Amino acid sequence: MKKFVCGLMAVGLALTGCGSQSSAKDKADVKVGVIQYMQHDALDASYKGFKDTLVKAGYKASNITLKNASGENSNCETIAESLVNDGNDLIYAIATPAAQAVVKKTKDIPVVVSAVTDPAGSKLVKSNKKPGGNVTGASDLTPVKEQIKLLKQIMPNAKTVAVMYAGNESNSEIQGKMAVKEIKAQGMTPLVKTVSESNEIQSVTDSIVGNADALYIPTDNLLASNIPAVVKVTDQAKIPVIVGEEGMCAKGGLATYGIDYYNLGSIAGKQAIKILTGKSKPATMPIEYLKASDCKLKVNKAQMEKLGIKVPQEVLDKAELI
Repeated sequence: MKKFVCGLMAVGLALTGCGSQSSAKDKADVKVGVIQYMQHDALDASYKGFKDTLVKAGYKASNITLKNASGENSNCETIAESLVNDGNDLIYAIATPAAQAVVKKTKDIPVVVSAVTDPAGSKLVKSNKKPGGNVTGASDLTPVKEQIKLLKQIMPNAKTVAVMYAGNESNSEIQGKMAVKEIKAQGMTPLVKTVSESNEIQSVTDSIVGNADALYIPTDNLLASNIPAVVKVTDQAKIPVIVGEEGMCAKGGLATYGIDYYNLGSIAGKQAIKILTGKSKPATMPIEYLKASDCKLKVNKAQMEKLGIKVPQEVLDKAELI
């Protein structure tokens, strides 16, 4: 009898073990919904890095569905609800407004975020070290301190530096405050300017002319998608613009020391894979950050020549000209 009971227990344990090993869904059947706040180079790169990482790991590209909110919060709400109702196994939310909309709609589906500076500060997780819920992700906190130091290197005689960002984006506000602190630390005077929609950008930029020697713009979704409108004014006034990421630099910023958004998306993709394979849960996965060594120094050669600014050789020696 004892042998029979032991045998049944052994069979039961074996079946239980098989069940736990097969609990993760087959890769071919996994559905991932993606919500992107708006279209611009940084967020596009974050999506591509995420998708490429999943596809390389064997997940089907056709089962990764992207929906773009075109910068409209109301669209974020609608898309978030549809992603929750579509039976997705995981949702990838790119940028803070998109992430906030998704988190309102589900506490069950795993959510991975990126292009969010401070998930805890944006009330997406309990803490960045211990998220504690269904959300984790990769932060796009940029090296603001190093970016302001770069500005000082390029413009050593600058006295007033304008800091411009979207006041209704928590990511931008966090970085804006960091920039103000560092501008003061570098012995310069900050001039804060905020916008809330695209039709304000030109007039706000106009107000900087004659009142600042340089302009700093952090990673900001609204301004990233409208950087040509800013540069149209600053170029005419010969005001250099130091920006938070490469996409803005390529479209008219003078220089940046920033993160690689493709790598950021790749980090988020690796987090998603751990969740989908059952190796980890969002609640215990800390928010991840790119290393300082992953940041890249870029200088826009055309802007340098257009503005007649001589960038120090020590900066050029370390930079990639774009």
